[in-house]
Amino acid sequence: MIFITAKFQVQPEHADRWPEITADFTRATRSEPGCLWFDWSRSLEDPAEYVLVEAFRDDEAAGAHVQSEHFAAAGRDLPPYLVATPRIVNFTVPQDDWSELGELAVER
Repeated sequence: MIFITAKFQVQPEHADRWPEITADFTRATRSEPGCLWFDWSRSLEDPAEYVLVEAFRDDEAAGAHVQSEHFAAAGRDLPPYLVATPRIVNFTVPQDDWSELGELAVER
């Protein structure tokens, strides 16, 4: 799978509305057949920073995402709400889902 994490520094006056601002993009991406997950989190230390964790089935699915109309719309519509260009980590990982964190195994 293609595993991507990106940090978005949102202008403070728009930070509380970021989930609403990105709702159409999020919904459209999650509906892509090759999208495994597309999840936003908000930093506990900086309320204007959001982290996006996303995964796509393979290079083809990730390519389709980048070529989609909703990705192009996000490229036009989201930057005015940002302080800086988002930072990204992108890897190909030889798995297709989350692994368990064995060091914190839950025994019930």
